[in-house]
Amino acid sequence: MLTDNKIWVGTGDEGPVYMLPAMANRHGMISGATGTGKTVTLQVLAEGFSQLGVPVFMADVKGDLAGLAKPGERTQRITDRLEKVGLTSGYTNRAFPVTFWDVFGQSGHPVRATVSEMGPLLLARMLQINETQTGVLHLVFRIADEEGLLLIDLKDLRSMLVYVGEKSQDYTLRYGNISKSSIGAIQRAIAVLEDQGGHEFFGEPALEIADWFVKDERGQGMINILTADKLFLRPALYSAFMLWMLGELYELLPERGDAELPQMVFFFDEAHLLFEDCPKELLDKIQLTIRLIRSKGVAVFFVTQNPADVPSTVLSQLSARVQHALRAFTPAEQRIIASVAQTFRPNPNFDTQTAITNLATGEALLSFLQDDGSPSVTQRATILPPSSSIGFISDSLRAQLIDASDLKGKYEDMFDRESAYEILSGRYAQAGVRMTNILQPVPAQKTEVEIAQPVQEVQAISFKVYDPATGNYIDRVVEKTIYAPPAAQPAYPQTQTQEPAQPQAMPQAQQPVMPQTQQTMPPILAYNPKTGQYEPQEEPRAKAVKQAKQQPTTAERMLQSFTRSTASGAGYTVGRSITRNILGVFGIK
Repeated sequence: MLTDNKIWVGTGDEGPVYMLPAMANRHGMISGATGTGKTVTLQVLAEGFSQLGVPVFMADVKGDLAGLAKPGERTQRITDRLEKVGLTSGYTNRAFPVTFWDVFGQSGHPVRATVSEMGPLLLARMLQINETQTGVLHLVFRIADEEGLLLIDLKDLRSMLVYVGEKSQDYTLRYGNISKSSIGAIQRAIAVLEDQGGHEFFGEPALEIADWFVKDERGQGMINILTADKLFLRPALYSAFMLWMLGELYELLPERGDAELPQMVFFFDEAHLLFEDCPKELLDKIQLTIRLIRSKGVAVFFVTQNPADVPSTVLSQLSARVQHALRAFTPAEQRIIASVAQTFRPNPNFDTQTAITNLATGEALLSFLQDDGSPSVTQRATILPPSSSIGFISDSLRAQLIDASDLKGKYEDMFDRESAYEILSGRYAQAGVRMTNILQPVPAQKTEVEIAQPVQEVQAISFKVYDPATGNYIDRVVEKTIYAPPAAQPAYPQTQTQEPAQPQAMPQAQQPVMPQTQQTMPPILAYNPKTGQYEPQEEPRAKAVKQAKQQPTTAERMLQSFTRSTASGAGYTVGRSITRNILGVFGIK
């Protein structure tokens, strides 16, 4: 509810309590136990900012924020609340412009990001890997960037991990140790993320933040609602995703300083998930983002049950406070309430600590910044009822709103452009590689006639490519022509069905035997640091055939024996010379 371009949040004993939009970018918090009215407060604030023309983003964890898209009903309970807050005129039930988003693309427009945009820090948060594995992931991102390999989806990341793992020795001196065990642990974590729906989140078309900054024909700001009832069941994915969107706002928006209205309001529901088991590096990034995003005109409101869930370094950045009731059944909970009460500017008319435990549903302690930037005296107030519907909406209404959206068709169809997976697969294929961990060749089948009289051979090489139409990976076949003399032997060793004819002039015992290491084998791909290219090389068979060690002759054995016996005082070199002269007398060389 707006009054003189101020958001009327609630009414206390001393009159209406307003939030000044110009102070909203100092951030805030809405906290309170379950069922005390946090969702209604969030809804009232979102309606007020939308009426001011400010876009809003919020995550709908329970599904009841979707009611913003539907006019409310004038029930007896709403009427009683209006009389209690003194709102006897000017209240109308109305709907607000809403755009639904969904990471899984089922209850809203799909939301996607590329692996490169997510970055190694947030991706490590998603994968829940340890510090060592996170360091390896950072190196993989850096190598991909230096070698011009785009990381768009998870298969790109998988291929890049295999690629770096196979060349780990080449990167050790430049970047440090890259263990295959860490690579394997990251691969396992990616498999878990894929099972949780990560393959639907990473890809293109990626979300364009500009699509959030929309106003309807009446100048109302768009309320962007992320359907998070399923995403919330994966806390690591949820918290990392919300942080990524907040980071995207910080990166893309220009500096604008303080203004009469914020450029956007970002509500972070279930904020305690953000800080659970949060590594220090990520926590430092969150603090920096919260502190600096104010200059971009973005207001951030954390919504959580207990204010103690938010670190004090972040809590100190939050100026607007809406505190619903907290319950204290244990001494630890009583100490928390005492510490929370000390963060409010005291009101001589009541005890803040006692009021926190006695608040009824729909009541809250309110403290907002005044015109001069100082916090207002804490007011015990009843929150206004929202103009929109409180609760869920039907699936049919949701589907109608999604179909009527201007963004319909923009994000629904995925596409897969050339990136790290395709580039690495192409490099191996062009070099005629027989087998790698990324690419599996499919040898062509040939008949006896084709073997006897061919001059060229077409070899099919396949690799997997994501098909957005089916949601699966399909085989893509590339044909490669190999020219050879008519009597050329096949590149791959084959079992001979008949013994070859032996030459008459040379006995079988004297026939020269070609070592297996000299047999023609398909080339492998090797990186040449001098040229910066991947060049095919012949594969040595060092492990297949071990050359026999050359046995020493009788003279050599005697020489070694005499040397050891005579070199005690003269040294090994002198002793060996003396011994060789002695053996020469006997005619042994």
